[in-house]
Amino acid sequence: MSHSQHPNGNGVINPEPISNIPNGNSKQSLKIFIGYDPKEDVAYEVCRHSLLKRSSIPIEIFPIKQSEMREKGIYWRERGKLESTEFSFSRFLTPYLANYEGWAMFVDCDFLYLDDIKKLVDLVDDKYAIMCVQHDYAPKETTKMDGAVQTVYPRKNWSSMVLYNCGHPKNKVLTPEVVNKESGAFLHRFQWLSDDEIGEVPFVWNFLVGHNKVVEGDENTFPKAIHYTLGGPWFEQWKDCEFGDLWLNELDEYNKESQKK
Repeated sequence: MSHSQHPNGNGVINPEPISNIPNGNSKQSLKIFIGYDPKEDVAYEVCRHSLLKRSSIPIEIFPIKQSEMREKGIYWRERGKLESTEFSFSRFLTPYLANYEGWAMFVDCDFLYLDDIKKLVDLVDDKYAIMCVQHDYAPKETTKMDGAVQTVYPRKNWSSMVLYNCGHPKNKVLTPEVVNKESGAFLHRFQWLSDDEIGEVPFVWNFLVGHNKVVEGDENTFPKAIHYTLGGPWFEQWKDCEFGDLWLNELDEYNKESQKK
């Protein structure tokens, strides 16, 4: 069974392993790779559910699981002390995992989608190698989520949700060898690209809880994808965070649908 969601489709389909990624035979589908961490399994499931539920275009969703990457011999770097999740670096394998074809998206698991992903896809421009929300963000907090150290660096949070033009010549640089050896600065700051190869999408597609603000009456500030970057309601201490009720409602819906299976 293909893990696709088509217009008018329903239900939630279990994710296929990375090895089942189609080899260029489903170009009509947008491939979406979600960073997966065993500590945040439920965040992954809710993020995935929120995408599938609202999408009016065919999408295929794949978890980037570090254990699978290691088994397949495409990820071998040691985990550094500043890596707050298992997908801190494996995220940059997205163009490789998409066979360097078409557009694909990477997103952290701590997102909740509130709108149709087609509206984001409609913004893509082939002249760019990647497109993302270009936050000007310096977190005040020194720790995040489960006590992981909060690091501050240029282009902070840009890499948490990226549309990759996987066939762009510059993105062929992102081989497993490069992803496993290059520095955090090189990867998270997109140093394989020049500035004019990085396109921008509206901040509402990576709305940072605790940083971005909704302006009453201004629809351009209403979040389309909420990013619980400091910690989400799946952590006990963040149960009452801003927009936490929306995530908990989505969780309830996901659980109800899972029980019907």
